[in-house]
Amino acid sequence: MSGRSARRGLLAAAAAFTLWGLFPIYLHALREVPPLQVIAHRVVWSCVLLLAWLLLRGELGRLTATLIRPRLLAGLTLSALLISTNWLVYVWSVAHEHIVDTSLGYYINPLVNVVLGVLVLRERLNRAQWAAVLLAALAVLYLALLAGRPPWIAGTLAISFSLYGLVRKVISVEALPGLATETLLLMPLSTGYLLWCQWAGTGALTTQGPGTAALLIGSGLVTAVPLVLFAYGARLLPYSTVGVLQYIAPSLQLLCGVGLYHESFTPALALGFAAIWVALLIYAADGLWRARGAARAATRAAAA
Repeated sequence: MSGRSARRGLLAAAAAFTLWGLFPIYLHALREVPPLQVIAHRVVWSCVLLLAWLLLRGELGRLTATLIRPRLLAGLTLSALLISTNWLVYVWSVAHEHIVDTSLGYYINPLVNVVLGVLVLRERLNRAQWAAVLLAALAVLYLALLAGRPPWIAGTLAISFSLYGLVRKVISVEALPGLATETLLLMPLSTGYLLWCQWAGTGALTTQGPGTAALLIGSGLVTAVPLVLFAYGARLLPYSTVGVLQYIAPSLQLLCGVGLYHESFTPALALGFAAIWVALLIYAADGLWRARGAARAATRAAAA
């Protein structure tokens, strides 16, 4: 891979995670819209945009090939339900001032991925990875005891997104055709719900002003663009680099919650987050170390 390609990949992936990290600002402007309507609009306009993109690229055949494979379609139906659950909890959390909790969910998401890899894919962990997982588990337990209740927002976001990633990994479908199929599967229900809201006079598209309408329509764009950037960057970068970059998003979410919307972040809460950060540092450092070792081994093998 050339240095120029690597730079383009780095910029694209960093831009994707930055947009995802700043997404609470966008959703906060829609806090007066019921979360179900926000999700329904996100599905509809994402679907329209993705279908138009595939049509312009002459790649609608890839979507058709997906739709005629029952096993693949069943997997994407499951992934569509998982990602819509993730979106709904996320939108509700931003509207109800729980952005800090959402950032926790995406901080622990990589470590939930590791656990799923062990339980479902029978992957084996080294000592550093086990240490990271156990430290994160203790931190989550501490945060639950501190709050007096399970961290359901963080847990739902982390588990739903990890399961979504697992399903997409197992069924092995490319990002754009996969997301287009997922939104297409959710389209009838979303469209029907929005039409019912309009008929009942509660549809935000026509009752809350042109600014809200523009944001609802634009939700398709802010869903699709980071995904395209991420898919492009992930193809050009080592997986370990992508793994480190992904922490941009929850870090920005945390800054949005505390800095912009003044959510509580007490020293006791910061202690729990600090333990999560240490766990992630162990996990990321181990990934980078192993990736460099593999690269050195490949270089020696090529030289031999």
